Amino acid sequence: MKLNVVIPCYNEEGNVALMHKVLSDTLKDIKYELIFVNDGSKDKTFEMLKDIYDNDKKHVRVINFSRNFGKDAAIYAGLAHSNAKYTVVVDADLQQNPKYLLEMMRVLDEDEAIDVVAMVNETRKKESGLAKFLKNGFYSFINILSDTKFHKGASDFRMFRKEVVEAILSLGENNRFSKGIFSWVGFNTKYLAYEVEDRHSGKSNFNIKSSFKYAWNGIINFSVKPLKVATVLGVIFSLFAFIYLLVVLIKTLIVGGDVPGYPSLICVVLLLGGLNLMAVGILGEYISKMYLEIKKRPIYVARNKLGFDDDVL
Repeated sequence: MKLNVVIPCYNEEGNVALMHKVLSDTLKDIKYELIFVNDGSKDKTFEMLKDIYDNDKKHVRVINFSRNFGKDAAIYAGLAHSNAKYTVVVDADLQQNPKYLLEMMRVLDEDEAIDVVAMVNETRKKESGLAKFLKNGFYSFINILSDTKFHKGASDFRMFRKEVVEAILSLGENNRFSKGIFSWVGFNTKYLAYEVEDRHSGKSNFNIKSSFKYAWNGIINFSVKPLKVATVLGVIFSLFAFIYLLVVLIKTLIVGGDVPGYPSLICVVLLLGGLNLMAVGILGEYISKMYLEIKKRPIYVARNKLGFDDDVL
């Protein structure tokens, strides 16, 4: 098998049929399989995928989750069922045009030193100024905090050699942040520019709230530096407190008289209380991730599959 195409789907009933057609037309000259992963869609996505499978059993495979486990779990499931020389992850909404797959394959075919081809949306013409600012800020911030470096604008739209897929699957963590995992495993990566198309149908499920949650998850999963914030702040404020103590002692014992400062004292107490709660909250985020990992729950649960001979979850 030359190529497996992993396609995570969540409420994409208006897109999957056209996605199948475009991919079939694009890849008609090579040996390929399409692995659609229905991530607990609430619409008729799975019914559409069943029809697609019934009409193209040669090329289509379907994994149907028991509920929504998230895109990262869907990517993992697709990669776990891939057995091709190359595997590519592409969204089902047609914003990532399948025409780029041929260019990505050409790069891997022509240069054996390249292990991964990652597509980068450098222009982001169709994004708002706020979205661009937040994304740029996220990449800059996480590259400061994390030892794993993230290429600015690189998406999950990537093609891997089989060895890279095996390396990604070897990281069996439950709290997955695919962009970070793709970077952490290493390998030689070539970045190519692409333009994001308009969605064919439906609305994106990724909003500002989701973006913040996704960014925070990435920071927690690939950096321990937030844990050091409490230590640094503790040292700084302890020094300030010691200096202030000396000032109070000097004014009281040498200069004499009362030392006013009730309003400022209340402000300091509130500030330190807030910092303590922030530090406890950050620590709680890491502990919660540990709690979920220790349970060793599966990354996803498949309700059923179409086109696979195995029953591996």
